[in-house]
Amino acid sequence: MSRLGTLGARLYRGEVGYDFIGKRKIWYGISILITITAIVGLAVRGLNMGIEFKGGAVFTTPKTTVSVTQAQEYAQEASGHPAIVQKLGDGTMRIQVSDLDTAAANKVGAQLSQEMDIPKGQLNAELVGPSWGKQIANKAWTGLGVFMLLVVIYLAIAFEWRMAIAALVALIHDITITVGIYALVGFEVTPGTVIGLLTILGYSLYDTVVVFDSLKEGTKDITKQTRWTYSEIANRSINSTLVRSINTTVVALLPVAGLLFIGGGFLGAGMLNDISLSLFVGLAAGAYSSIFIATPLVADLKEREPQMKALKKRVLAKRAAAAARGGDPDEESAAGAGDDAPRDAAPAGAVVGQRRSGRAPGKRR
Repeated sequence: MSRLGTLGARLYRGEVGYDFIGKRKIWYGISILITITAIVGLAVRGLNMGIEFKGGAVFTTPKTTVSVTQAQEYAQEASGHPAIVQKLGDGTMRIQVSDLDTAAANKVGAQLSQEMDIPKGQLNAELVGPSWGKQIANKAWTGLGVFMLLVVIYLAIAFEWRMAIAALVALIHDITITVGIYALVGFEVTPGTVIGLLTILGYSLYDTVVVFDSLKEGTKDITKQTRWTYSEIANRSINSTLVRSINTTVVALLPVAGLLFIGGGFLGAGMLNDISLSLFVGLAAGAYSSIFIATPLVADLKEREPQMKALKKRVLAKRAAAAARGGDPDEESAAGAGDDAPRDAAPAGAVVGQRRSGRAPGKRR
């Protein structure tokens, strides 16, 4: 078995672990800092909306020897607006100029033909109205709202309302960061970007539900034992699914990274950036939020319940009594837990690579 596979098996059995829940204030602080940065970038720089949302004209040239820089200068001089120029694989060019009406587009097209020495009629011009982009945006917002509502209802029924709230916070966290990154780097927002944003919601929710399912199993009949607190079992749930989450995220990020860095960067296929950046940032943020935001938030909400407060008090009292007698708190708690102890539970704070015992916590000898 590979080293990562061995570590994953030990994490799942509870032999090693990392205290994610205990350090949740650090993760909250990091997320708040990133989110504030994204919001500031969005407020200061704003989004670079594509031609589909602002309206304008797209000119497609035949094969030409004019450089991208020269074509951009010609287009900006003719229109008075910033222009986006892309060199296509067959030697043709795509020149995109926003905020042009029909009369202005005809004038710009005629001047481009003259400046770039393109025969009349061979410069293809396509006028795009902003209404189409607005329709796409409105439908996207509607779809996002319906998706969020269905997610909350499903999680509240399948798990509980606290998990539904935590998952919703994680989704909003992922979307905010992704949109903020777009504002900071200045990438153009197109319908492809909107599709990418809607796609990442599913990936983010998948990781979160996997951890929640493990947490639901681990906390079954939790109040009938006095070995572990809710937060400790939540920490065990994260550790037991950690390697799976990492593998899933890495496998999903590799092809997206290929689109973003190779396709959009080295090959110059700029249109790939529209969807690949949103997917790349969203997938990374989704993996982070499911581990560092959603589950710790559930633990915070659950620990406020009177039952969980009483359980934590009993657990800590029993450990203190066992420590005073010089015994092993884990062993004495396990002996007193009986058959109702959560089988997969393990204490928080175990350092990765350090074996706690020769058997999986929560299992009888």
